[in-house]
Amino acid sequence: MHARPDPIEADNAFRDDVLAGLSAPIRAIPARWLYDRRGSELFERITELPEYYPTRTEMALLNTVAGEVAEVAGTGDTVVEFGSGSSAKTPILLDAVKPSAYVPIDISGEFLRLSAAGLKRQFPTLPILPVEADFMRPITLPEQVRARSKLGFFPGSTIGNLVARTAVDLLRAMKDTLGSGSWLLIGMDRIKDVDVLLAAYDDAQGVTAEFNMNLLHRINRELGGTIDASAFRHRAIWRDSHARIEMHLEALHDTRFTVAGQPFAMRAGETIHTENSHKYGHRDARLLLLAAGWGVVREWTDPEDKFAILLAEAEPPRFAP
Repeated sequence: MHARPDPIEADNAFRDDVLAGLSAPIRAIPARWLYDRRGSELFERITELPEYYPTRTEMALLNTVAGEVAEVAGTGDTVVEFGSGSSAKTPILLDAVKPSAYVPIDISGEFLRLSAAGLKRQFPTLPILPVEADFMRPITLPEQVRARSKLGFFPGSTIGNLVARTAVDLLRAMKDTLGSGSWLLIGMDRIKDVDVLLAAYDDAQGVTAEFNMNLLHRINRELGGTIDASAFRHRAIWRDSHARIEMHLEALHDTRFTVAGQPFAMRAGETIHTENSHKYGHRDARLLLLAAGWGVVREWTDPEDKFAILLAEAEPPRFAP
């Protein structure tokens, strides 16, 4: 096991992001803070909902292509998973590529350790080296694997949570973390019918709403907030100009509250923007990876072209075009 981040430092990062986001002209809080233990558990429930197609579509596709991934990228690499969550899709890849080690990275330490323990039971001889970290920031991999060849794994279209400039920055950081000659297997959601998209992010059972609203409860619990959660509702909207679903917490009426002793006021109809989920066409996905120095070697989609999995290779630095 590796040293956990300083809890005070983690608490300060959450507090700073929340205070800055609530004070901004367009209120927004980074989506990574949705994933405390409760948020992570709720997201796992979301992945099982009938309306939420991405997980089951990607899982079926990964089952189909994992063998080809092993043929192209080879076997025996260290698999590094960014934002591992429950690692539900991971066994499919591990079975195919037979890695020398597995490094799951996740911001929710408690959830990370539970997931790692479950995988250890399934793969008892595989070295599993969990790293509790925010993968949006620089990551130092465990010393045991730094010199080894690596296959990065970034499923779930998590890249869609980021605006383009931030997505490119993250993909560049992943390239730096994994090193030259590395591979990246990444999932990206496709643009599709708006009704299908909206249903996936505002399900009939209200699990996605509970997931989004959990952020308010977390703020109250961890930052001494006085937010009346009943004064807000979950909203999911399609922003066609940006090709993305947006999640918001909308004030139902004028409301006042404090967070970490700092006062805030919101008018009815004002929102806190909590998450984006960008959708990509064929060329969009390739261009995003190329901008970060990753060359796409293979691309697979399901029969209905709902979801894509891409295998990319770290390109050498270029002196000129």
